[in-house]
Parts: sequence; C-alpha cells; structure tokens
Amino acid sequence: MVRTAVEALAAVLGGTNSLHTNALDETLALPSEQAAEIALRTQQVLMEETGVANVADPLGGSWYVEQLTDRIEADAEKIFEQIKERGLRAHPDGQHPIGPITSGILRGIEDGWFTGEIAESAFRYQQALEKGAKRVVGVNCHEGSVTGDLEILRVSHEVEREQVRVLADRKAARDDARVRASLDAMLTAARDGSNMIGPMLEAVRAEATLGEICDALRDEWGTYTEPAGF
Repeated sequence: MVRTAVEALAAVLGGTNSLHTNALDETLALPSEQAAEIALRTQQVLMEETGVANVADPLGGSWYVEQLTDRIEADAEKIFEQIKERGLRAHPDGQHPIGPITSGILRGIEDGWFTGEIAESAFRYQQALEKGAKRVVGVNCHEGSVTGDLEILRVSHEVEREQVRVLADRKAARDDARVRASLDAMLTAARDGSNMIGPMLEAVRAEATLGEICDALRDEWGTYTEPAGF
C-alpha cells in the first residue's frame, strides 16, 4: 500500500506485483468518493502518462537498483538464517518433522521474536523521524499547508440500525438446524484432524456468520495470544 504518487511510481519501478494507493482519509474513516477518486487517478496517471507499463522492467540493468536489490536479498537471507537457527535449536536431535524453517517460524512466534523485531524496527524508524534523520514531507519537514480541515465520511446511526435489522431478518429466515449441523460437522473435523475446508464451506453455504464460525472454533481450541518480545 502506498500513500503518494511518488511512492506508487517507486513501487512500479521496483517491480511490484500489485499496487493499492491509499485514499488520503483512509486512516480516519471510510474513504470519501473524492479521496477514492484521487487515489484511483494517481494510479491511472502512472499507467497512462509515464510509460512505465510499456516494458516489464523499466529499471532493468540499472546498477544502483541492482545493488539495492542485492542488499535487500542479503538482508532477507540473514533473517532466514536466524529463523532456521531457531528451528535447529528447537530440534537439537536433528529431527525436523516440518523442516527447520517452519520449526523456526513456530518457535519465533512462541518466543515473541517476530513481534519484538517489528517493535524494534518501528522504534528505530520513530527515532530517526524525531531526530530528523528520516525526513517525511508534511510530518517533520515542509509542514506548512494551505489546506483546511479534512472532511471525513461519517456514517449515521440510522445506517447502523438498518444494517442490524437486515442482519437480524437474514438470520431469522435461515435454516438454523442446517447452520447448527454444519458447525457441528466443522467441529468434528477439527477434533479428528480432517480437512476442514469442506465443512467450513458448507457452514458458509448454510449462512453461518464469520463470528459464529470463529466462536465455534474458539470454544474448541481457545484463544492464542502471541507473546511480545522486547
């Protein structure tokens, strides 16, 4: 996800597989039509006016881009090695039923390693931002603006009440016995280790809600909270 035309262009030049341009008010509420149109037009300008879509790799052969790519690859490989090392420590006997990488991922989750790394990265970024080492236009440099307060989309309580009513009517009209049976079949699959995709799809076809499906599995398996590692 990107915020500006410059970021969008950089993503395209970098070979992104997909691109979503955030609406300018998306962090505050549902995007307004105007903000959504600006986000759409940002992508369309890149597609229609810049020519970046005319070739598969606009920056192919650029020594600087290739050097940056090599650096990203090397950094990624270091992280993979750290994950693999955790997997090896989890099974010092050398028996890895799901492989050292997958074992390392699971151990990293259990130890809170991933959340700790994310938190540390966010801390370093914020430090650089506050010290001015990282400059972001409109945040810590070139903060002046001629724009006024942003008008965000506000959904009235009437819309909420109407949606609740429609949902209640939909649930009242469905076959509750079929819903219950499909959820029971899903739980049976969860208990005996069977493939749950089929029973879960049947629960959806019976119009079981996402909340009901999650609640059933939550009652069976409990709730997992990843530990934080700092």
